[in-house]
Amino acid sequence: MGGDVGPEVAIGGAAQSLMRHPDISFLLYGRKDAIEPILAGYPKLAERSQVIDCEVTVEMDEKPSQALRRGRNVSSMWRAIDAVKEGQSDAAVSAGNTGALMAMAMFCLKTMPAIDRPAIAGIWPTLRGESIVLDIGATIGADAKQLLDFALMGGAMARALFEIKKPTVGLVNVGVEEVKGVEQVKEAGKLLREADIDNLEYAGFVEGDDLGRGTVDVFVVEGFTGNIALKTAEGTARQIAEYLRSAMSRTWMTRLGYVLARGAFQMLRDKLDPRKVNGGVFLGLNGIVIKSHGGTDAEGYASAIDVAYDMVHNGLQAKIQHDLNEYHARNESPMGPEAA
Repeated sequence: MGGDVGPEVAIGGAAQSLMRHPDISFLLYGRKDAIEPILAGYPKLAERSQVIDCEVTVEMDEKPSQALRRGRNVSSMWRAIDAVKEGQSDAAVSAGNTGALMAMAMFCLKTMPAIDRPAIAGIWPTLRGESIVLDIGATIGADAKQLLDFALMGGAMARALFEIKKPTVGLVNVGVEEVKGVEQVKEAGKLLREADIDNLEYAGFVEGDDLGRGTVDVFVVEGFTGNIALKTAEGTARQIAEYLRSAMSRTWMTRLGYVLARGAFQMLRDKLDPRKVNGGVFLGLNGIVIKSHGGTDAEGYASAIDVAYDMVHNGLQAKIQHDLNEYHARNESPMGPEAA
């Protein structure tokens, strides 16, 4: 029921994703009177779906604390997450209120053992293909231990999504020199350099321009900076697209040039299309929750469902838990991390 449009986008996206993954089935949480008329237009999806009526929905402008008090146990958002907890579904996908979704997911699913704070991981288009960036908004001002956890979880996600045996991980910093940056980042770099981690390769510090180049498979950053970087990249993509549209329609010569180079411009448009990489993964919880952009369309929502599908089928949760257990077994003393 969330997002800027509502169930039309979610149902249309589910229909598109079902075409790519015929083995998916859906539990659709929300108001039946709003969902069923739309669902009737997608008979194949209707056969693979069950509608669960929920009278309470979380508004896009609700504060997380308010949404949690009002919607706990009864709202469509809570019940979708609770279905993951109870094993009725493998993943929850929502385009609703991000703060409320995170609050409910943390309250309902709880964080994994040894994880202090969850992270939102996004898929970032690069010159090399795609990379993972985390955190893009869940944990503001992460400390060194949390950044280390992000690296472990991001590495596990890269193995699940990209099927890379040993992904490279970089810490986003203001320079590549070890003396630069805030203390939390420098300390996290020290922890990663000294850690004995089999399933990832720490590549050191990376800078903002490395994001576009795809220098590493996983970029680790605290949530405030990561969210600004994400919104800046999305805004820049829209700006470039508008510049091109304006330039190509200026004269008859430029319009002719556009016709002749239409294939190349379509390729560029696809590369800059944020819908192709929609779907932020909540990492560090005891269950898979995917956040879709609230302003996306059906194609973008389908991309978020595709991410959920890949995370389930490639064993994301098991990979994260394995990497966390292995790291802590090797790098903590029997008396605990404080004694190490």
